[in-house]
Amino acid sequence: MPDIFHTSVSGLLAFQRALATTSHNIANAGTEGYTRQRVELGAREPQGFGSGFVGQGVDVTTVRRLLDQFADGQLRSSGSELGRLGVYSGIATRIDTLFGDPDSGVGAALQRFFAAVQDVATDPASVAARQAMLGAAQSLAERFRSAAQQLDQIDMGLRSGLAARVGEVNQLAADVARLNGAIVTAGSTMNGQPPNDLLDERDRLVRRLAELVNVTTVPGDDGALNVFIGSGQALVLGPVATTLAVGSSDLDPSRQEILLRTAGLDQVITPAITGGEIGGLLQARGELLDLGRQQLGLAATGLALAVNDQQARGLDLQGEFGRALFSLVAPRVLAAVSNSGSAGPVATVLDAGTLTGGDYLLRFDGSAWTVSDAATGVAVPLTGSGSAADPLRFAGLAVVTGAGATAGDRFMVQGTAAAAASLAVTLADPRGIAAAAPIRTLALSGNLGNGTISAGEVVDPADPDLLAAVEIRFLTGTTYSINGAGSFAWTPGADINVNGWRVRLDGSPRAGDGFRIERNTGANGDNRNALLLAGLQTERLLSGGTTSVGDSLNVLAGRIGTLAAQAEVAAAAQETIHASARDALLSESGVNLDEEAAELLKWQRAYQAAAQAITVADTLFQALLLAIRR
Repeated sequence: MPDIFHTSVSGLLAFQRALATTSHNIANAGTEGYTRQRVELGAREPQGFGSGFVGQGVDVTTVRRLLDQFADGQLRSSGSELGRLGVYSGIATRIDTLFGDPDSGVGAALQRFFAAVQDVATDPASVAARQAMLGAAQSLAERFRSAAQQLDQIDMGLRSGLAARVGEVNQLAADVARLNGAIVTAGSTMNGQPPNDLLDERDRLVRRLAELVNVTTVPGDDGALNVFIGSGQALVLGPVATTLAVGSSDLDPSRQEILLRTAGLDQVITPAITGGEIGGLLQARGELLDLGRQQLGLAATGLALAVNDQQARGLDLQGEFGRALFSLVAPRVLAAVSNSGSAGPVATVLDAGTLTGGDYLLRFDGSAWTVSDAATGVAVPLTGSGSAADPLRFAGLAVVTGAGATAGDRFMVQGTAAAAASLAVTLADPRGIAAAAPIRTLALSGNLGNGTISAGEVVDPADPDLLAAVEIRFLTGTTYSINGAGSFAWTPGADINVNGWRVRLDGSPRAGDGFRIERNTGANGDNRNALLLAGLQTERLLSGGTTSVGDSLNVLAGRIGTLAAQAEVAAAAQETIHASARDALLSESGVNLDEEAAELLKWQRAYQAAAQAITVADTLFQALLLAIRR
């Protein structure tokens, strides 16, 4: 009879634990990250008799989490991708709004500026029109600066976001390491039985960690979970967590890098961070912020240099050569903090038409300089020695390296990244707008042929003899002299280049016919240079002579708009994928209250049955005792 007691009591205890586990599931139905649990029962070893084996009851072998490891891994992976796309899409939308506004964007201000230039060309003697042009130039420069400042504000938010998320990663890693220690201790003191609630909490933390940064996990034999980030850098090893930090780039103090601190050393792992919210921030910085700054600066540089150059080729209302309308900073050269030499290279724009807007890494190996694209690492063709007489030339830039460089020194050359933020109007007097051409041409009286001469154009405003009077006299129908000197062959339609200007002669001049090129004096109504200034709106100044300034801004707005639209679509699609992965995990691991209610009823009935078996055993035992007493 005592065997019935033991068997019934084992069932009573087992069903009590099953009821407690089911109650635990119901109580945590709304707990984030909770995985439902099930009691695993196993029959005790039976006792043998001559007629066979009789069971001795039941034991609780374990309390198991109903967790699908594959579904859990899919949820972590989709969460990491969703975190990346969500952050990237948000930043892309903000930058798209900045460049895509047709009314208040830089492109609209550029159109208004050239419309004002055209008004000056229409009435070059009007000081009011000139003043309006200066006002439009001021507005344009302000729009460039405002766009650059808004990019800076987005960058500041990005840097704050990086710092906050790195801090959260460190806290999560420390918590995972702490839980690893607790889980290992619990497993060793409970004969390897899993501490399910601790495991749930650790899994929840790892899922959040994956939303912040791309991670991989490797379980240890002792129950710990090792966590690796990036390209395999250890973040958590057992009960020990590694710390991440945000530090300044060696080449650009304003640019943040993600550092992994191990054994007192900082390892830059920024390129390895490709997922999660941190990966999205880094991707947005590289693909959107850097692109916006560089291309906006490229447009500002191309515009300023072209307008200033054309100003220098004309005369203002006072009969003087035009002064620069715009100013902007020179390309920046940043020395690496780790440099041991004293060289301070200086960069200038050599040819705006071949500028790319990109950043370049300049290296010195002890005997020679090399240049590579800072974003891709691809080598860039380089000429020159670096001296003032023979500067390094690459990608539209010229760099005078100076003395003092040592082997291993590195410099970051930013051709246009800072240009838009510095664009300003330096011309204050509207009479200083150079609307007139500096030279004029005329056919001498008494010409017998029907030769004609063009209005002339300036090709080198720095030529000291540009404004000197020149007389071209035909010696024959096919030869001419200049100021009475020489005999030069001529064919109809050929250009003649002298003293920094160019004219074209057509028709059929006769011997003795003459033409004069002279300073354009008293030409307040001359609009030839103003027309050339207005023509810069459509002139292909950039990208090797294939793109105008306006087109480059439109291309930039279109490219960022496309990236923003793609990111928005991808984020929406990833949200669906993530929801599907979450549902797949919850279908196995989530608490279903209807199912738990059924389980509760089942174990309640089983518990009552076991209790009834004890009652039966007690009745039988009492009957036996009564029989013995008789």
